[in-house]
Amino acid sequence: MARWCYRHRLVVLLLWVGALFGLGFSASSAGTNYAEVFSLPNTDSKSAYDLMQKAFPQRSGDVDTVVWKVDEGSVRDEDVRSRMEPALREIGEMDGVGEVAGPYGDRGAAQISEDGRTAYAQVTFAEQANAVPKELVQDVVDTAQDAGGDGLQVELGGQAITRVQEPPTGTAELVGIVAAAVVLFLAFGSLFAMLLPLVVAIFGVGTGMFSTQLLSHATNVPELASFLSTLIGLGVGIDYALFIVTRHRRGILRGMAPEESAATALNTSGRAVLFAGGTVCIALAGMLVTNLRFLDGVVIGTSLTVVLSVLAAITLLPAMLGFLGHRVLSRRQRRKLAAQGPEPERASGLAARWSATVQRRPRSVAALGLVVMVVLALPVLSLRLGTVDQGNDEASTTTRKAYDLLAEGFGPGFNGPLQVVVDGDGTDGLVTAIRETEGVAQVAAAPPANGVTVIQVVPTTSPQAVETDRLIDTLRDDVIPDAGAQAHVGGVTAVSKDFATVTGDRLPLFIATIIGLGFLLLMVAFRSLVVPLTAAVMNLIAAAASFGALVAIFQWGWGLDLLGLGKEGPIAAFLPIIMLSLLFGLSMDYQVFLVSRMHEEWVHTKDNARAVRVGLAETSRVINSAALIMVCVFLAFVLSGDYAAAMAGVGLAAAVALDAFILRTALVPAAMHLLGRANWWLPAGLEKRLPHLAVEPREEAVETVPEGPSSVIHGFIRTAEGEPVEGTVVTLLSRGGRQLDRVTSLADGSYIVAVPGPGTYLLAATASGLSSRARHVVVGEGPLVYDVELADVAEGEVDAVN
Repeated sequence: MARWCYRHRLVVLLLWVGALFGLGFSASSAGTNYAEVFSLPNTDSKSAYDLMQKAFPQRSGDVDTVVWKVDEGSVRDEDVRSRMEPALREIGEMDGVGEVAGPYGDRGAAQISEDGRTAYAQVTFAEQANAVPKELVQDVVDTAQDAGGDGLQVELGGQAITRVQEPPTGTAELVGIVAAAVVLFLAFGSLFAMLLPLVVAIFGVGTGMFSTQLLSHATNVPELASFLSTLIGLGVGIDYALFIVTRHRRGILRGMAPEESAATALNTSGRAVLFAGGTVCIALAGMLVTNLRFLDGVVIGTSLTVVLSVLAAITLLPAMLGFLGHRVLSRRQRRKLAAQGPEPERASGLAARWSATVQRRPRSVAALGLVVMVVLALPVLSLRLGTVDQGNDEASTTTRKAYDLLAEGFGPGFNGPLQVVVDGDGTDGLVTAIRETEGVAQVAAAPPANGVTVIQVVPTTSPQAVETDRLIDTLRDDVIPDAGAQAHVGGVTAVSKDFATVTGDRLPLFIATIIGLGFLLLMVAFRSLVVPLTAAVMNLIAAAASFGALVAIFQWGWGLDLLGLGKEGPIAAFLPIIMLSLLFGLSMDYQVFLVSRMHEEWVHTKDNARAVRVGLAETSRVINSAALIMVCVFLAFVLSGDYAAAMAGVGLAAAVALDAFILRTALVPAAMHLLGRANWWLPAGLEKRLPHLAVEPREEAVETVPEGPSSVIHGFIRTAEGEPVEGTVVTLLSRGGRQLDRVTSLADGSYIVAVPGPGTYLLAATASGLSSRARHVVVGEGPLVYDVELADVAEGEVDAVN
């Protein structure tokens, strides 16, 4: 397929351009029909909501608040009323607004603070927040704030209001792409090579986003799916293309023709991309076991974007490689290739030196990495899930100002009132019992409707306080049963508490599911029990450390001012499931790319130390570059204007950074060195029963060898000082990597291997404590004399058997 795409590159490019613009035109014409199907079945807050919707259908929509405060005098003064009453009346007449309850009527006295300087009005929309048109919300904001000025401050709060104070759509994405471009240019040193991953990611994310918009007309897809699809699509799209382009560039530098190099890159790294994309989709599908129905649409949207990103990487990318040819290299690399010929197949520099260090000191490296991760994970012991409300918004936003004005004028619990919904009689006794409950500031019962009464309960503490959670438990477990009433506790604060409880209860099953599926996939791919077990443990460590960082930043407030993200609070209840799905999928990507190269080397040499050393040396640089790109993309979502989105972005950025820079670069290879050959152990009975799923290209069962008279290669193995090296393992391999002969050098360093006939072969020499050598040799009709010099490992050079 890679060759076909390479040779028919114009057709492939036109097909992708047509798909992108066709889907974009269709999505623009059809519009979006995102549906928020958030539901917590079998919870007390859901029962309260159902009763509210039945009794007060006009009040089942989103309720937002207009708050105003005077610098001097009272909000009851005529000059204030003459400005606010017409504004509230105009808002109430807008199409899509169900009701406006102001403070100036007979029943509005409670909506004015005791000092008379602060008042509020409640605006009830006909729909839930995400279904309210932004144009209507903006009209409400403009009408209310136009009444302010001259000592009168007017602010607005509520979920619908949040939608109109977000930065322009695409700001975070653009910043992420620019940051990724800088990293790619530094990694490749070529403008064309830099553009390839970006173009592939844009096509993958674009087609995925437009397809998700169209799917929103056929099934329930929440608006959150669009944000997460963009977040994950940009990250994996750039990373997958980066892995393939890196392998392709390496092939050209080794002297391969561009078409042959592209085919080889897709047959090696492309296979790993397919497998990695599958693991991400499986991790995302793990959200389904939580039985939280609003996540179904998230799974559909994000998985579709990942699939299209993978498809772009294995079809569009080889076509674009065909257009570029040798220009995928930098000018300096092209000049060097023309002047000096192909580069030797070796990894050198910092990556090779670090790989050799890990091999020499695996215990020290593993211990240091583990200590760092444990220290970072310690804050997770204080993790508290809860609601993220507008009290966490940045101080300059109108929602945060409205929140603070209400807390100042009416008490901290006023921003998160509880709604005790009573079905039937017995209201008076219940109101009295609630009023006498510790932690209750105000109680007010609304007139009954259709046999349902709503009692508004204002706690003395803020919605995010632990004491508020305890008050909800007290009302449900003690006060309501003792009063003998049929009642349920609802409201936004109660819903958030129930969501955190449900999430916590289902989290162990969710984690077990995605770890179990990932374990099975890696076991089938690498024919090992230890490799997937190591990956599972490392994923849990990465998750703990990343959530520890989240707790330190967002719950304890370390660095929030530096990030400009508002005020500290509990971790959003939805975040663990979303973040763990993405984290496990992405960390599995790095595990696949790292171990697939190690496994390839292990299959060829059966030398674990060499396999781990070569695999780390050849993949660590590209894995770290890919992780840095991910970090840039995720951190860019701090600019999204949404506190929860910023929390997700920071959490994922921390998770990817820790996973790539500490786990995959230090802990995993160190552990694999310590485990030795046990890394690749699989019981014989299990080996026979497992299906074959090769991440690397399958070796041909029968490989054509050169015809002609058999011959030999012989010579001496010596050090740089000329000393003979005894016990060196010398392996002769075919060009396809099949082992043809294997011997050990004698005391004088001499060796001799049998050659089936004239042709080109790969000769590899490996000795303990010395660097390895792997060179292509050309054998004619007679014996070939070939001496090998092995240098000390400290030189930091690792040769690869390709």
